Amino acid sequence: MNRLDTSDPDFAQQFHALHDWDANLDPQIEVRVREIVTTVRDRGDAALREYTERFDGVTTASAAELEIPRSAWDAALHGLEPTQRVALEEAAQRIRSYHEHQRSVGWTFTEADGTMLGQRILPLARVGIYVPGGKAAYPSSVLMNAIPAHVAGVKEIIMTVPTPQGQVNPWVLAAAAIAGVDRVFCIGGAQAVAALAYGTESVPAVDKIVGPGNIYVATAKRMVFGRVGIDMIAGPSEILVISDGSAPAEWLAWDLLSQAEHDEIAQSIFISWDDAHIESVVNAVDAALDVLDRAPIARKSWADRGAVIRVRDRAEACAIADRIAPEHLELAVQNPEDWLADIHNAGAIFMGIHSCEALGDYVAGPNHVLPTGGSARFSSPLGVYDFVKRSSLIHSSPAGAARLGQIAERLALGEGLTAHARSAACRIPEAGS
Repeated sequence: MNRLDTSDPDFAQQFHALHDWDANLDPQIEVRVREIVTTVRDRGDAALREYTERFDGVTTASAAELEIPRSAWDAALHGLEPTQRVALEEAAQRIRSYHEHQRSVGWTFTEADGTMLGQRILPLARVGIYVPGGKAAYPSSVLMNAIPAHVAGVKEIIMTVPTPQGQVNPWVLAAAAIAGVDRVFCIGGAQAVAALAYGTESVPAVDKIVGPGNIYVATAKRMVFGRVGIDMIAGPSEILVISDGSAPAEWLAWDLLSQAEHDEIAQSIFISWDDAHIESVVNAVDAALDVLDRAPIARKSWADRGAVIRVRDRAEACAIADRIAPEHLELAVQNPEDWLADIHNAGAIFMGIHSCEALGDYVAGPNHVLPTGGSARFSSPLGVYDFVKRSSLIHSSPAGAARLGQIAERLALGEGLTAHARSAACRIPEAGS
């Protein structure tokens, strides 16, 4: 892994190289994705079937076979081991309970002259959720994407998931049955995003697409934004762990590898000012890699993108954390609540040595779809608020129109917009018609 020390004279350059790494630089990916998106837009189901055969090795006799029937979801749910089903249902219940707190019903207020102003909040009509299905299957992503949409009151939730070589993960289908999904299609990649954005003969067009995916999915989401809404452009998963030495090194090693095992380009960073603790954690990571099921993936991630940063003190640790703006930030420290005032940029903050990121991934309740690549500086976790739209309400009284009309008329004339000025002025009684 990369070793950095804030006391080194070239730390700024090393940190820049570590932090500004970008997996989205290959221009050929954009060319390929644009071709896929355009072809699906123009040729619909025929293109979907061709791409599904090419990329997933799945041949379909008709477009109808791209949809997975509800009977298959129910069979998957009933086929789970009892302990597995209980775990999935309890996680769903906790996620739903947390997101219920994000509901908002809008608001209004009335001014002295009788003018009413406010905001109306309504759910989106139809959303698409993309669930990854390549290197691993993620039923947790089904819960995290579908449940807040369901809580928001979205009328129809369409799910897409790739099924390489026709392998459908029963956990994913069971999660769809629990989470309130309405339809499931076995399509993935950029072609799934295009189908959701433009619609095909079989796949309905949606109002918004949410959910993480690989670089092709992220590029396609960026490309169709404007035609539909999107949640965010998700990059490689990342974790930053700050430790004061109070957590067992083995615990922190597993925390760091919990991101490294996702993908070769995932990033795990460890920060501390305790030299002995740093070495213990590094050694613990090495030992854990020897027994990890996904060791080849995690080993490459840790070697290429992992980092250990030695800082002078807590203040430097917080400053670097804010510059990184990590997707997941673990404060493996005593009295973590005392640190919050100094942390401003993070997707999710895990406080104390018992609050590991894995709990947030599955069952704590807050959403695990989080801003990556430093976008926590301006972005937020997925939530109910991503599945609603807000309309302003303006109900002007006669007295309000007369008072505000004078102001609007002056401003409109200042901008040279005569029709605007006359529109406002004609509602002023002494100037009206």
